[in-house]
Amino acid sequence: MEQEGIVDWGDSVNKGPEVEMRPSCGESDRRGREFLSLAESDFASTFRLLTVFAYGTYADYLAEARNLPPLTEAQKNKLRHLSVVTLAAKVKCIPYAVLLEALALRNVRQLEDLVIEAVYADVLRGSLDQRNQRLEVDYSIGRDIQRQDLSAIARTLQEWCVGCEVVLSGIEEQVSRANQHKEQQLGLKQQIESEVANLKKTIKVTTAAAAAATSQDPEQHLAELREPAPGSNQRQPSKKASKGKGLRGSAKIWSKSN
Repeated sequence: MEQEGIVDWGDSVNKGPEVEMRPSCGESDRRGREFLSLAESDFASTFRLLTVFAYGTYADYLAEARNLPPLTEAQKNKLRHLSVVTLAAKVKCIPYAVLLEALALRNVRQLEDLVIEAVYADVLRGSLDQRNQRLEVDYSIGRDIQRQDLSAIARTLQEWCVGCEVVLSGIEEQVSRANQHKEQQLGLKQQIESEVANLKKTIKVTTAAAAAATSQDPEQHLAELREPAPGSNQRQPSKKASKGKGLRGSAKIWSKSN
């Protein structure tokens, strides 16, 4: 088993080695045992390097570099890309200082070039905030999980299910309140319509009784009630007219006496 055959996975970070993924359950268990047995074989260092690429970061490789096979520059950059993915799974805004330390890079130019390469390789999507010196991640690929991570994943999913049930309960409560409010408003509307109908009937009966008492047609009686009292607006003009006549007559008398 050669080193290049294990860690050189092609052009894309998210592509693994060509492995048949449809074995039976027994065959899968056998292959798993054979794979884990590599940790105690002559290929232990290569096996450990493979696990670093699967689960670890570039800092993990540097910590064990003496016991691991050397990497080419392409392999180093690939492991750096995976390290950025690991950081992005924890926080979406990663400061440049954290990235420089985690990836063992010397300057910001190298860091930005590495991030741009990762974006073009579809490892992650985001933007470089040069003013605030940070990487803002919108999306990143997933990494392999270890057996010890399964309990944490199950716990997270259980908490998510509980949260969904709480949200669903809240929505049902809001729907129930909305339906109660709707029923109350419909009842109030019916009550108002009933009172208006009763008032109309009362007014009609009262008008008919008054018209019958005066031997008039109900419609004519209502029209008379709406009209103003006769002569109420005609007296004032007559007074003004008589006053004007009186003034003109007195003027004539005054002119004759002169």
